[in-house]
Amino acid sequence: MTLNIGEIKYTNILPLFFYLNKKEIENTGAAFIPQIPAELNRRMARGEIDLGGISSFSFGENSLQYSLFPNLSVSTFGKVGSILLFSKTAIEDLAGKSIALTSSSATSVVLLKVILKEFYGLDPVYETMEPDYDQMLQNHSACLLIGEDAIKADWRQEKDIHVYDLGELWYKHTELPMTYAVMAVRNDSIKREPALLEKLLFEMSESKQKTKSDQYHEMISHILPAHGGEYSFWANYFHGINYDFGESHLKGLKHYFELAHKHSLIQKVPEFTFFNYSLQGI
Repeated sequence: MTLNIGEIKYTNILPLFFYLNKKEIENTGAAFIPQIPAELNRRMARGEIDLGGISSFSFGENSLQYSLFPNLSVSTFGKVGSILLFSKTAIEDLAGKSIALTSSSATSVVLLKVILKEFYGLDPVYETMEPDYDQMLQNHSACLLIGEDAIKADWRQEKDIHVYDLGELWYKHTELPMTYAVMAVRNDSIKREPALLEKLLFEMSESKQKTKSDQYHEMISHILPAHGGEYSFWANYFHGINYDFGESHLKGLKHYFELAHKHSLIQKVPEFTFFNYSLQGI
């Protein structure tokens, strides 16, 4: 048995996967399994996927089963551009109003609830739905979308809709980065395939560096036919995302979990365990 590798079907994590030698990895018997974050979270927790860029919140819920790949994440120091609240009213006026939440995410849903409760003192009514901008706003005052769903809804630029970037709101109130996804591996998989996991850590780290040094140019050229938009939009988008995971990221993520725990959104603040590796050059 080898590894099932979960791959989020959103562009924001693509720099960690873009330059992987997938054919070589698959020749070991490993499989790449594309999933939306919520489904990847569930399948990791059930042991059906061994390694994946899972929602930070899902890591927090299952931290005893997981270790983190060091220095890899999807984070921002401010705007993220793809985790957006679309509202018919100003955010301060959402008290008692209804908000439709995307079913595609865990971290972002909890982040929104933390922001509204902790920083604005709001307790709106929430309903989880499939991510469909028009359907969500038909009977709700606001909706939360992530990934390409959020990006394409924002491209509509509707005059009567207020758009709030959750990364920007988090940084405004905490002055800390927000980490939306971490690269986690199940501890039972570490015992089974340590060498292959080391190879994946090395290649993901290399892919991160190569896309950054290329200014994301080659990667964006592959994104445009699939997702549309302007080259300048995608260049600005990727330059706004941080793919490291250092001390400031850890501090910000711990604070996120502390506030989630304070507002009864998670049972306890998780412990952080990192994958030990021996390959040179990582």
